Amino acid sequence: MAETRVKLANVDPVWSRICTEAAEAVQQEPLLGGMVHATVLHHPTLEQALAYRVSQKLASGEMSEQILREISDQAYNNDPELGAAARADIVAVYDRDPACHRFLQPLLFFKGFQAMQAYRIGHWLWRNGRKDMAYFMQMRVSEVFGVDIHPAARIGKGIMIDHAHSIVIGETARVGDNVSMLHSVTLGGTGKEEQQRHPTIGSGVLIGAGAKVLGNITVGDCSRIAAGSVVLQDVPAKKTVAGVPARIVGEAGCSQPSVSMDQLLGVKG
Repeated sequence: MAETRVKLANVDPVWSRICTEAAEAVQQEPLLGGMVHATVLHHPTLEQALAYRVSQKLASGEMSEQILREISDQAYNNDPELGAAARADIVAVYDRDPACHRFLQPLLFFKGFQAMQAYRIGHWLWRNGRKDMAYFMQMRVSEVFGVDIHPAARIGKGIMIDHAHSIVIGETARVGDNVSMLHSVTLGGTGKEEQQRHPTIGSGVLIGAGAKVLGNITVGDCSRIAAGSVVLQDVPAKKTVAGVPARIVGEAGCSQPSVSMDQLLGVKG
């Protein structure tokens, strides 16, 4: 067993660490043993564990766990990028959320991470022409997690959604890599046009709680949107914006706002 774990750690360090933490969790809290074994320790890969977790969370009287598991397994088997994105998301949550002390936590407990992985499966369905099933996934994610992400939205890797209450991301939204957002963020549209009507968020951006970014605008890389702001115009890279409507109030304050998670403006209006 020890030799197997060493080999696994060399090939897949994220999954290896999750398995080690899962075994420790069972020892520390035996009452969770059944859930931890079923969710983690019974599976040979992170992809299979994610397929099981997503299907368990989203199953309902309208769609069985078995069918959702088959759909999820198919997605992970056909698109290795889904597993790579999930690993990046786990590391992002661990690095940026001070309430996350183990890689295991997002997989078991954090609805922001779970909702993001369910969205990724829905996006895979959308890209493969299975739009009605993608809409079903969106509906169930909204009902279960309170996170409403259109399956056509394009979202990068290393995403951290803290708390994840009332997140809304529209159909034509684009989100880069290594973005962090807090609860009640909206990436919304303006008007009824069918073309690009939602924001494009650059990489390394931090979006504070309750912020609304509306319309076909661009938020530049490594910028910072203060909590409660309403952003209606383009935001240059590496700037901080705040207010209703939002305006530039200073520099971003660091090279990677989404990683530092520093939301204190430290500037005068």
